[in-house]
Order: sequence, then C-alpha cells, then structure tokens
Amino acid sequence: MTEISVLIIDDEPIARRRMARMLATIDGVIHAGEAGDVPQAIAQIAALSPDVLLLDIQMPGGSGFDVLEQMAPQTPLPIFVTAFDHHAIRAFECNAVDYLTKPVTPERLRQALGRAQAAIAARENRDTVEELRETVAALRKALREQSARPTQFWVKSRRETIRIPAEKVTRFQADGDYVQLHAEQGTFLYNESLAGLERRLPAEDFLRVSRSAIVRRDQVTRVKRGPLGVLHVVLRDDSEVKVGRTYLRVVRDGLIQE
Repeated sequence: MTEISVLIIDDEPIARRRMARMLATIDGVIHAGEAGDVPQAIAQIAALSPDVLLLDIQMPGGSGFDVLEQMAPQTPLPIFVTAFDHHAIRAFECNAVDYLTKPVTPERLRQALGRAQAAIAARENRDTVEELRETVAALRKALREQSARPTQFWVKSRRETIRIPAEKVTRFQADGDYVQLHAEQGTFLYNESLAGLERRLPAEDFLRVSRSAIVRRDQVTRVKRGPLGVLHVVLRDDSEVKVGRTYLRVVRDGLIQE
C-alpha cells in the first residue's frame, strides 16, 4: 500500500480535530498538518508538500477552489470535505479524488483515501515508466554516438588504401579542407575537416590544442614552455605541437591536471 501524507484544511478547529482522529486509524496515512484558511493552506502546502488535501470549500480569505488555483501545476490530490453538496460538479472539474459531505464517517473517509492512494500509485508508476523511457533513450543516444566514433581511418598511400587504427594516430593537423593524419605508419591526407573530426573523436582520447591541431592524449609525453611563454606539447615521436592561446586553459585543465 502506498503511504500518503494528508493536510487537513478547514476553518473549524473541531472539524480538524475530528478528521485528525479518523486519520490516525487508517493504515498508510500520515497526518502532515493543518490549516484554517487559504493563506495558511498555501503556506503549509509549500512547506510540507503533502500528497493529499482534505479540503473544505468555504473558508475565511477565500475558498478551497482558491487554494487549488494558487498552487503550482503539480498540486496535491484534493478530497473536498464540505457541508454543501452543490459544489460537487466544480470539485470534480478540479480533478478531485472524492467529494465528502459532512459529517464524514470513518468508513467514507477510508474509502476516499484509498482512492487517493490508488491514484498516487498509478501516477508513480507512470513516472517510473517515463523515467525508464528517458533512460533507454539516453542509452540509445549514447550507443549511437559511440558507434559514430571512429575506431579506424582508411587513408590512401600511393596505389593502396591503408587502415590506421585510432590508437595508432598521434595527431591531426589541419590542411585546408582536409587534415594530415600523423600515425606510426607515416603521414597521410585524410578527407575530413578538423572541426568534423573533433565532433566525432572521443574526448577521453583526443584533445584539440589549437585551431589547427588535435593530439592523442596518450601520445603526449610532456608540455614545455617556449619563447614568449608559448606552450608546446611534445609527443612520443618527439614532434612538437604549439598550443593556441585560446586553448591554454583547455590544455591545462584537460591534460596537465589529469
């Protein structure tokens, strides 16, 4: 059984005490608090976030309908408790779980709260299903992005087309609309822009260090400072790549401080 918290909203203290005594006899129900008018009700709802309102209609400072109108879209479920039966249609237009006329019997209250528990359980189930859908969608997106990441590069060399595994690449250097792919096997022209590669390359393996260069992280052996304070990353093949001024923080945060 879904446990629910209930806020009693009624301008009559005797009616609130009687309702609280009945709540104490119902399993799975917590008496969250009480309010005697509209301003108190709004304050208590904000402070206590109850699941259900036992809501009188006629009160000082407004009506039970005024309480609902001033609440956020995610309002507690209302059960109207009133001495008048001519508000029932409007109450159910406000998505009331039930409409009780005074004097309320314990059995009738128990029945209304049972409906509220069922409604809350159904809403939680819908929320859980929606969360699962969002999780599955996120996983599918991650898988698509993962599958789009290049694990190998096919490059032309004279009359051959050679496969270069991504882990064998040391760096990419911009060359017009193409890039120079530097790998253990040599340097090759690759038909893709540096910006396109940056979007596809896994950030945990590759780092852009300037407008014209991307390096493989595990190929960097050290970072050194040259004339005028210019930084260079030095790779395992002893090649040096200048760090662009606008990429200094990226290199410090993503490489030096790892």
